[in-house]
Amino acid sequence: MPVAYDDRTALLVVDVQNDFADPRGSLAVPGAGDVVTAVNDEVAAATSAGATVVYTRDWHPPRTPHFVIDGGPWPVHCVRDTWGAEFHPGLVVAGETLHKGTGGEDGYSGFTMFDHGTGEDASTGLDALLRRRGVEHVTVVGLALDHCVKATALDAVALGYRCTVRRRATAPVEVEPGDGAAAEAAMAAAGVVVDDD
Repeated sequence: MPVAYDDRTALLVVDVQNDFADPRGSLAVPGAGDVVTAVNDEVAAATSAGATVVYTRDWHPPRTPHFVIDGGPWPVHCVRDTWGAEFHPGLVVAGETLHKGTGGEDGYSGFTMFDHGTGEDASTGLDALLRRRGVEHVTVVGLALDHCVKATALDAVALGYRCTVRRRATAPVEVEPGDGAAAEAAMAAAGVVVDDD
């Protein structure tokens, strides 16, 4: 059933950027076109109800331990100030944007970034923003289900928020077959509601 948005709910739109959402992107997610449409439906519902809407965006430097060229697991993607890092042109943007991975950190979650230099997590500022607005429940949508959406949802629950992931408004990249299903299981086990409607 549709999420009941209100002023205690935030919609977190995760990384709907060209490198993930466009077929020409370096980490294109299958089915991302449908995800953009579904995300826009959620944005419309959230804004009409007075809910907070926050967008996250990978904003990597050209060289980072996150990329395979520097020993990481991922092809180069979402390099700041490039086409790949821009929001998909079909996405309705109606809220604040937080950048992550800006200093070469792993920026999976909308809430935290892992710093390879210190071995510690650093805050993106999202938790503080939501608490200032009295948010108690977050709905997470965007790309990709099995990485940044999952990490954001798990952090949300760990921080004490009630959390829903709208399955129709996300999709897995599935580097390995079954990654999407495994992500859903991990989120459900942590107390995230994965809404299939």
